[in-house]
Amino acid sequence: MAQVLILPKLGQTMEEGAIVKWHKKEGDPVKKGDIVFEIETDKAALEVESFFEGTLLKILIKEGITVPVNTPVGYVGQPGEKLPDAPPPVAPAAKPEAPKASAPAKVEVSRQATEQPAASRAVKPALVEMPKAGPSRLFISPRAKALAKKRVIDSANIRGSGPDGRIIEADVLAYLEKNGYSQLRISPAAKNLAAKEGLDILRIKGTGDAGRIMVHDVQRGIAEKPKTMSKMRQVIARRLTESFTGTPHFFVTVSVDMTKLLAFRKELKDRGSEFTITDFILEAVVLSLQEMPVMNSVTDGTTVRWHGTVDLGVAVGLEEGLVVPVIKNADSLSLKELHDSAGILAVKARDGKLLPDEMTGSTFTVSNLGMFKVEEFTAIINPGEAGILAIGSTMPCVVPVNGKVEIRSMMKITLSSDHRVVDGMKAALFVNAVKDKLEDIELWKSLT
Repeated sequence: MAQVLILPKLGQTMEEGAIVKWHKKEGDPVKKGDIVFEIETDKAALEVESFFEGTLLKILIKEGITVPVNTPVGYVGQPGEKLPDAPPPVAPAAKPEAPKASAPAKVEVSRQATEQPAASRAVKPALVEMPKAGPSRLFISPRAKALAKKRVIDSANIRGSGPDGRIIEADVLAYLEKNGYSQLRISPAAKNLAAKEGLDILRIKGTGDAGRIMVHDVQRGIAEKPKTMSKMRQVIARRLTESFTGTPHFFVTVSVDMTKLLAFRKELKDRGSEFTITDFILEAVVLSLQEMPVMNSVTDGTTVRWHGTVDLGVAVGLEEGLVVPVIKNADSLSLKELHDSAGILAVKARDGKLLPDEMTGSTFTVSNLGMFKVEEFTAIINPGEAGILAIGSTMPCVVPVNGKVEIRSMMKITLSSDHRVVDGMKAALFVNAVKDKLEDIELWKSLT
């Protein structure tokens, strides 16, 4: 009997996902543990392993289509094996346990859909994403369409004079004459490339001799073509837009003297310690959140809810977008445990191995761009939080110290807070609490 591959539920909040790449083609052999396909959720891209062995007999869901979790996406079985007329229904997935920090990001396609007794399966058809409505139909005669294709132009820019606005050959000829098509100069290779990529020759500016359109001009046009953002990028755009337009942001900035802490960290490093400056920043934030729980809260504009634990988000920038792995119960961790947890999550983030549950539930976030030589910046508050702390680079600055002028290592930190629940005084007290802790070397000696 053919085994069904399903889109697995990889986190408590995951409701759907898109298959961005099939690593196997129909007819390819599949071994247990082989990566069969790759999915993209609103949090990350993840590889999915097969729990079965055999041959990939059928792909049900093509690349780029978003479907609900537990939807059948393909079949694995023996060559020539008859497939069901329709995908078998899949029982709802049980709620998974929270993943451990060291858990691998590869997941196996569950046996759940194939090993349950038939009588226990819920009769529920698989849902697939319906094609989105496209642009209105273009009415154009066959001769006009063929001429536009030959001339490598976009017919949508032509106004039709035929019945019901139908574009006829005369309209295409008039459009070409009006836009000086006969004066265009274009290399054959450039024209072929433009035709292949569906570009409009009239929209490409030539940079060759006498304005001749060259291949590199067409390549520039290809690079400028609109591209659909990844699902992750779309979700980031939507959430941060909602946050910035729906949450009154209030910003406060202070400068932190990091001179002593940098020297102390060097001493630790010389003794073999792995602590980083980021570790001290995260610990200072956690301690300050415990002292000022208003910063570890969330409001809907009517009520305020304080979080009982500090689940610290640490923003990590990736090529495809921003992810925020969460250090759960950070207030119960020692400095060493905080260092270990942050390190594991950072590596998984860069390797694309984070699971959805490892990127949800943060109560406060730290965004550090210090490694990119950024003096200071303001960050947008993540939805469901009251603030986010932006960390700039540590730079040598001339500052007054005890009536004298000295060169000190200064770092600017900027707090973005939700002004509905955090007023200016509270924001100032919090950011200065973080500053005071970072400058308190005796504190770090006691914690290391």
